[in-house]
Amino acid sequence: MSRSTRLFEIVQLLRAADRPLTARRIAALLEVSLRTVYRDIAALQAMRVPVDGQAGVGYLLRPGFEVPPLNLSPEEVEAIMVGLALLGRTGDSALQRAAVGAGAKIAAAVSRDAGSEAAVPALYASGWNALPRAPTDLAVLRDAIREARKLGVVYTDAAGRRSERTVRPLALLFYIESVVLAAWCELRSDFRHFRADRILACCGLEERFLREAPALRRRWQDCQPT
Repeated sequence: MSRSTRLFEIVQLLRAADRPLTARRIAALLEVSLRTVYRDIAALQAMRVPVDGQAGVGYLLRPGFEVPPLNLSPEEVEAIMVGLALLGRTGDSALQRAAVGAGAKIAAAVSRDAGSEAAVPALYASGWNALPRAPTDLAVLRDAIREARKLGVVYTDAAGRRSERTVRPLALLFYIESVVLAAWCELRSDFRHFRADRILACCGLEERFLREAPALRRRWQDCQPT
């Protein structure tokens, strides 16, 4: 992630937060060191971005600060709205709620920038051909991926064999027929893919793998067929 992208992401995180964000939390979300966060916060403050707070307490963005518009093309807006609508298939209620909110923000931004006549595709979160319902909340999986937190899972394979595993979650894959968790499995000492509808139970563990996560994710991506 480039420095300019990282500065933008920090501003976005602070804008979305309803309470001060600690440097440690920002570092975890962006997968960078605390020292990097402190330098980036200082850089933003030097650019007169209204970031208040201090190390060890937390940071917040004073109200009224706006970032420049994204200037999306009509096709880019439509691509985003189609992608948001397809979330209706996943059964992930938290993502569906977020999709509706994101769609409304995009529509408002486009209308504000292009005038009231701007056409934004309506967001219909259809459940047509819905994916198999997962016994566990997909938000738990997404949170663990975002926080680089190990998961304890109870899994049953296609033959009905049940196992308990500790995994390092790396990505969620949304296929036509299922949602799949890509992870490093400590039982097998290798990458494994777990269908979400076969994860009978899971819980976030205290242990995290922040430092290993980027390298693990790159290795997993290198193993994927092109």
